[in-house]
Amino acid sequence: MVLPSTEPPTSEPFHAVLAPHGIGYRIKLLSQLLARRFQERLDQFDLTIFHWVVLCCLWKEDGLAISSLGEKLQQVGGTLTGVLDRMESRGLIRRERDPRDRRIWRIWLTEDGRKFETILPPIAMELCEQAMQDMSHSEREHFSELLNRAIANLS
Repeated sequence: MVLPSTEPPTSEPFHAVLAPHGIGYRIKLLSQLLARRFQERLDQFDLTIFHWVVLCCLWKEDGLAISSLGEKLQQVGGTLTGVLDRMESRGLIRRERDPRDRRIWRIWLTEDGRKFETILPPIAMELCEQAMQDMSHSEREHFSELLNRAIANLS
């Protein structure tokens, strides 16, 4: 009688996709590390990463419709609504009905929301610089390009 082996099956052909070697795992780890470190810096302003991404969108295009903002951030309505509620109560944004289409609500920065435009991007840049400190400019550009292509391939 031959007993089954207690040795785990070899995973050699799958080594590159298994944690902690898989690219998905490493990208997730990088994302978590960046988010954690950035959140530590946002805490002093009583802001969250979600506040940051909404502010970034509005700094580029103030007065976005909530639906457009949701599309840009790929957020479900309930999650975004809660974030916007908290931002509005903090005085960072205001919501107004679109005068041409009363079904549409637009999000506008307040003066308090706009002031973070000079404060937060340098903090984000410092963190990115820390993460890529030993990469050349061309390596950074190539890394960014590769990430964009991988995202596009799965979108």
